[in-house]
Amino acid sequence: MTHHLALTSTTLIRYPKIGALPRANEPSSIPRASSRLFRIQAVQDNGAGRRRLVDIIRIVPEISRDYFKSPSRRALFGGISLLGGFYVAQTISLSFGALGVNDVIAAVVCVLITEYVTRFYYSRPKVTFPIALLNNFKMGFTYGLFIDAFKLAS
Repeated sequence: MTHHLALTSTTLIRYPKIGALPRANEPSSIPRASSRLFRIQAVQDNGAGRRRLVDIIRIVPEISRDYFKSPSRRALFGGISLLGGFYVAQTISLSFGALGVNDVIAAVVCVLITEYVTRFYYSRPKVTFPIALLNNFKMGFTYGLFIDAFKLAS
């Protein structure tokens, strides 16, 4: 079972359908593209079947689970999450520290968010990968705030 996407009058790209979702009134033949160049035409029947966007949205969790099964990808995205938290901490510290306005309120909000994420992480019986990424982001955020505090102390 394949879907088709016509890009030009001479180019036709075929890609297989991912997953085994039922679909009513599947198109049986390849439609011809118009003679205009670079016209993008999505092939979709107008029957009572599900729309392609819904099918894609439904298979995204399965695709992401398969993508993140590799330990190297998990480590890569864990590091990206850690560095992302570090970057956000440096940005917040620079923004509120330079202005000198609402810096105490910003510090309270940062501490509350950090404590909430810690409570959320450690209250779960099983830690899933997205929750682990959130905890990595929190660790990077905390590390960034500590580093900025050491820069201010010297």
